[in-house]
Amino acid sequence: MHRNLIEPTPLDRGLAVLQSAVAVIAGRPASSRPDPGATERIAGTTDLDEEEKRRSAALMRVNHVGEICAQALYEAQALTARDTQLRGLFQGAAQEESDHLAWTRGRVEQLGGRTSALVPLWYAGAFAIGCAASALGDRASLGFMAETERQVEQHLLGHLDRLPPKDRVSRAIVEQMKVDESGHAQQALHRGAQEMPLPVRLAMKLAARVMTTTAYYI
Repeated sequence: MHRNLIEPTPLDRGLAVLQSAVAVIAGRPASSRPDPGATERIAGTTDLDEEEKRRSAALMRVNHVGEICAQALYEAQALTARDTQLRGLFQGAAQEESDHLAWTRGRVEQLGGRTSALVPLWYAGAFAIGCAASALGDRASLGFMAETERQVEQHLLGHLDRLPPKDRVSRAIVEQMKVDESGHAQQALHRGAQEMPLPVRLAMKLAARVMTTTAYYI
């Protein structure tokens, strides 16, 4: 009885995940950290022209969808993890992804853009993948986390090349996201992540390409 007061029950964790899913899909996830772009907004940035705003908004919409998927992935892995410490790792990563969600959504709106119309689909698909990864065992689940974050880091580097140089606000957000994603990968490797087989890595890249291409427009 005393243990249940300290550690949430499976039902408690399930309800928490449901609450998080509702916040992600229908609401506004709160950020626990300051927006990295806030300093740039206060300092003042050169106004972007309409084409630059459109491009930045589309790229930040893609990043927002990526964070939707990451949030769902880590919520699912935390929910189904067998080890308490591993669960804590995934929960911590999910919290940082929630920060990214708030930052990217806010920036899309500041640029006059819109978030993806397919958010429920992205969340559901990523949640199912997270459950599947967890079912393969802890080392495989950690391996999936490490490979996901490696690919995300490369994706963010590409966005830094494509964002307008004058858009210092978006660039500051993406830079901090890149730091966080690299940290998640290192944590997973430190915990004994299993290397993902080449076919799995290629399938992950293909799925990411479909997602990013679709989210850029829809």
